[in-house]
Amino acid sequence: MKRTLVAATALCGLALTTTACGGDTKAASDSGAGSGSQELKGQTVTVAAVWTGTEQKNFQKVLDGFTAKTGAKVAYVSTGDNFATVLGSKIAGGDSPDVAMAPQPGVVQQFAGKGWLLPLSPAVKSAAEQNFAKVWQTFGTVDGTYYGLYFKASDKSTVWYSPQALDTAGVQPPKTFQELLDAAGAVSDSGLPAFAVGGSDGWTLTDWFENVYLSQAGPENYDKLTQHQIPWTDPTVVKALGTLAKVFGKDDLLAGGRKGALATSFPDSVAQVFGKTQKAGMVYEGDFVGGVVSGDLGGTVGEDAKFFPFPSVDGGPAPVVGGGDAAVALKSGKNTKAGMKLLEYLATPEAAAIWAKAGGYLSPNQKLDPAAYADDTTRETAKSLVGAGDTVRFDMSDQTPPAFGGTPGKGEWKILQDFLADPKDPKATAAKLEAAAAKAYQG
Repeated sequence: MKRTLVAATALCGLALTTTACGGDTKAASDSGAGSGSQELKGQTVTVAAVWTGTEQKNFQKVLDGFTAKTGAKVAYVSTGDNFATVLGSKIAGGDSPDVAMAPQPGVVQQFAGKGWLLPLSPAVKSAAEQNFAKVWQTFGTVDGTYYGLYFKASDKSTVWYSPQALDTAGVQPPKTFQELLDAAGAVSDSGLPAFAVGGSDGWTLTDWFENVYLSQAGPENYDKLTQHQIPWTDPTVVKALGTLAKVFGKDDLLAGGRKGALATSFPDSVAQVFGKTQKAGMVYEGDFVGGVVSGDLGGTVGEDAKFFPFPSVDGGPAPVVGGGDAAVALKSGKNTKAGMKLLEYLATPEAAAIWAKAGGYLSPNQKLDPAAYADDTTRETAKSLVGAGDTVRFDMSDQTPPAFGGTPGKGEWKILQDFLADPKDPKATAAKLEAAAAKAYQG
């Protein structure tokens, strides 16, 4: 992870939003430009985030809007998926950025615990209170102090499909997990593997598990497992893994089989469904699939690519799992004052509207006009996420210690990759998950 632009009086409380105070918010949102105070002209802000490719290009448009408004130059550094390790090395080496876009609440908690973060300024907090639901503020708070402003959100409860593939198989978008399995079988019987799975990126597998678990085990157990208040050997975990094995355990349902899935990255899994050579009918992942379709693949969301909500499992409610990236200000940055001004800007609907227009993005900013989104499909996804309000559950692996839930080749990522390779023994996998979780939480 909205709607109606913020009132002029609220915007005028931010030093960076003088264009909006003048009334032409839409023009500023579309162009990223504005008259601005140019108060930071000659200064440079450094920003680090995981984004590459299309996401990096679209975020750069937002940063260009900040430059147009304040005069500050922005230097961007991509950390790749190993965010915590790379950023920690930069801080230790005296090369800290001013602002970082933390991809996991666990990272915000870890960095706050190390004393690396600055509390958000009163101006940023005020904007967040006016523009964001309480749950998104809570996600960025550690021990009562607000450190992380959620700028980019995601709805991780969407299954994307090729309309032609489902039409050929004679099936409709399913509403239950059993219907999903039935539809997958029909698609495969029609000659096209049902699912593309980006198994070489372990985080995609954690997302599969979390949606199944939230619907099947319920929100209370989801919260307990997230906090490690129940062990990963709990019967609810074993049951969810068994449910997941109904997909992972059938080679004919997966593009390239299990071996092929393990060699497929997330972007390539999207291309397997919506690229020039179709290799599967569906791909499960978040709303950001739409950005890959419309960006890298040149497709049209809503025509070439549609989605349905992740279906209900065993009669539970359909899950709504969210994710997102929080902007944090680092104490060790060389220009902390300008860095905090960037966070002020990111708290405005004006900044969110720039990326919303570019696509592949949802904003948790409730004051963003839905018309800012480039297509109806994205608007529907945004409404689903924001409509969940405080009942949305944040991505579980993102809330756990990074050593367990956020490091390539380790912890949950690696164990679920091993489970994809051989999903015959959910109980043994649960035991491995518990051992890794216990070690990470103790650390």
